[in-house]
Amino acid sequence: MKSDVVKRGIERAPHRALLQALGWSRQDLDKPLIGVISSFNTIVPGHIHLESIARAVAEGVRSRGGVPFEVNTIAVCDGIAMNHPGMKYSLPSRELIADSAEIVAEAHAFDALVFVPNCDKVTPGMLMAAVRLNLPAIFISGGPMLAGQLNQHGHNRAVDLSSVFLAVGRVNKGEMTKVELEELAEVACPGCGSCAGMFTANTMNCLTEALGMALPGNGTVPAVKAQRIRLAYAAGQQVMELLAQNICPRDIITEDSIYNAFTVDMALGGSTNSVLHLMAIAHEAGIEFPLSLVNEISERTPHICKLSPASDYHIEDLDLAGGTPAVMRELSGLLRLEARTILGKPLAEIVERAEVRSREVIRPASNPHSTTGGISILFGNLAPEGAVVKSGAVAAEMSSHRGAARVFDGEEAATSAIMEGKIKPGEVVVIRYEGPRGGPGMREMLTCTSLISGMGMDREVALITDGRFSGATRGAAIGHVSPEAASRGPIAAVRDGDMIKIDIPDHKLEVELTDEQIASRLSQLGEFQLAVRSGYLKRYAEKVGSASTGAVFTD
Repeated sequence: MKSDVVKRGIERAPHRALLQALGWSRQDLDKPLIGVISSFNTIVPGHIHLESIARAVAEGVRSRGGVPFEVNTIAVCDGIAMNHPGMKYSLPSRELIADSAEIVAEAHAFDALVFVPNCDKVTPGMLMAAVRLNLPAIFISGGPMLAGQLNQHGHNRAVDLSSVFLAVGRVNKGEMTKVELEELAEVACPGCGSCAGMFTANTMNCLTEALGMALPGNGTVPAVKAQRIRLAYAAGQQVMELLAQNICPRDIITEDSIYNAFTVDMALGGSTNSVLHLMAIAHEAGIEFPLSLVNEISERTPHICKLSPASDYHIEDLDLAGGTPAVMRELSGLLRLEARTILGKPLAEIVERAEVRSREVIRPASNPHSTTGGISILFGNLAPEGAVVKSGAVAAEMSSHRGAARVFDGEEAATSAIMEGKIKPGEVVVIRYEGPRGGPGMREMLTCTSLISGMGMDREVALITDGRFSGATRGAAIGHVSPEAASRGPIAAVRDGDMIKIDIPDHKLEVELTDEQIASRLSQLGEFQLAVRSGYLKRYAEKVGSASTGAVFTD
């Protein structure tokens, strides 16, 4: 066992003394040491209950002869960090999470790992750590939050965090009072769990199933259900089986499983951030997966499941409908079913046992919401390396759009202009210098997009940025424009009034400028200056690469 380096031999007597100081017996020291790496804290609603999940995992580990050690990583709540400088730290936290998991696992010579994430950057950060360490590992998330219930005129309406963001726009437009806004805020997030729609956290937790790294139900069983605790206990047991069979993450996370994850992502209309994260996981695993292949997957994958913010259904509805396995069953002809899973069996065996229990939530592949996937990658002279849009949440009339640019160097200026009513119908809001390096940290623009949607302008105004969007974003919101402005991508050359053409069906994003005009404008720009001079964000900006390859650190 790997842990023998801290347990065996007379020279390891001090190590044994420290382990026994934790309360373990001599007999325990003969057993495998299992790291239970959780992101428990009391500032992120999706994580406040992870102590109970980790405890159930530990009991499962003990039941199969392992010794569990619970440790923690950091986590950022994107909702709380939104629309202020704190959001600069969200995406960069992913790399710290991966690094900290690597450090604690290697320093203590764990034999196997159980990862207990929930929210946005934690799941991908831990997946990156898993393939980097390549120790037997399994994932068990904290599960989704239930939707809130807002009583209006004697009837309950399901709401979630995106409802609150949209309501800010309605208040700004005078269609809702501040009192009504606060009443909504009180009920929108009723308790623990990752926010209730198909936002980034729930997208990634569903995709851990498609990747083969989690037990069926991991992405959809609500946080408050006893079934979530039972699933955690089973995950603790299963990691011992993975250790016995020496099944490691790189045996599971392969080109086939990445392909499957993107396929399920398209069918679910998941968060655009999933593209960023799956590319980063593929990079960490040494898998070549060009961004252009994502469009090929989208073209052949029907969008069969629409959840909030694209519909009134939530993750709890998907769970009742059969969860991620039921979605995969409907897609079985498109998946690479021979891919391995943490059950030691091919994905085919999970898919065969699944059942679709609601044809309203999970449509047949023969009758989808659309014949192509819910995410599209756009290319063109404005995004030579690509840009990402949640096409499944774009109004039909905005799928092809031509409008004049309104350019803002940063989110704050754009937010002010939108709230002051300075954006005209038909315009294309351009927010730049918000990329991985330029922000730094590639902030989410959920406040801007929610204001546009809440003010009823999402059917007539588009927004493009080298920053990111939340999974809660809807409308013609195009992010991850690469190369970013800070790297002198073409978005840095755009000026107010330039005509921008968006053609989502044809995967095009272009500005009506010649290559010579773009080059001339870029040549007139001064050298980009980092907005920060010290601290982690400075180091991050100096190392981070393009969003088109996952915004991972460059060598």
